[in-house]
Amino acid sequence: MSVDHYENFPVASWLCPPALRAPIAAIYWFARTADDLADEGDASAAQRLADLGSYRADLAAVLAGQAASSRWPQVFEPLARAIRQHALPAQPLHDLLDAFAQDVVKQRYADRAELLDYCRRSANPVGRLLLHLYGVADERSLRRSDAICTALQLINFWQDLSVDTVRGRLYIPESDCARHGLSGAELLARADSPTVRSLVRGECDWARALMLEGAPLVHRVPGRAGWELRLVVQGGLRILDRIAALDFATLRARPALRALDAPVMLWRALRMRQRPTALAGSAA
Repeated sequence: MSVDHYENFPVASWLCPPALRAPIAAIYWFARTADDLADEGDASAAQRLADLGSYRADLAAVLAGQAASSRWPQVFEPLARAIRQHALPAQPLHDLLDAFAQDVVKQRYADRAELLDYCRRSANPVGRLLLHLYGVADERSLRRSDAICTALQLINFWQDLSVDTVRGRLYIPESDCARHGLSGAELLARADSPTVRSLVRGECDWARALMLEGAPLVHRVPGRAGWELRLVVQGGLRILDRIAALDFATLRARPALRALDAPVMLWRALRMRQRPTALAGSAA
């Protein structure tokens, strides 16, 4: 399974420790359902925000040890068990809902700082919740987790440029567009050009640097979970390779991983184990 909004994050896979599959799946369904409330269907913005408000009220109830409403039992019953059994922290769950609500009302970002603040709430909570389940809580690991999660979110943005612009949504910061002599309106009009591709290249370089900054975390997460994280990192880097293979024309087409990418990702994951300082960000 994968959360659509963080679709490079495998969840509850066969590599995940069996004892943690249920709480990880509970986090997945919590995030996935909230994401759908914010993005899917034909509801008005006001209705989406109202639904997310009701969803947050149910979250507050289960965090307080009370019963949620009957509206989303497939979400809050397993989440309540995970909260009881693993003492899940409340703030990352609330942060996710803040980000989903922001998606309803905000379609443009002025600069990288503003976008990173969004990623802090839309992506980083997932990694912090997983580290909590794995028993990893030191500050360096948390920072590296944030770097990986933010990189995955950014990679998803640059991968989905052709999809998001159709919805009128643009995550490339306006300040980055301006540095290339472009406006957000030009990207929303899907006017592909060498200049646009140069802009996307720069955004991908930013995401790759963040991923490599966080990648040493794979040596801190124990056991099978560490191997899953290796594949998460390599999956994100491989999508960047796919974007590069399109000459960064993601305004026109959405690249995706294929079955033939799996051996490359596995080989790079193995190299991460053997050579911790030589992370496999370049072609194998």
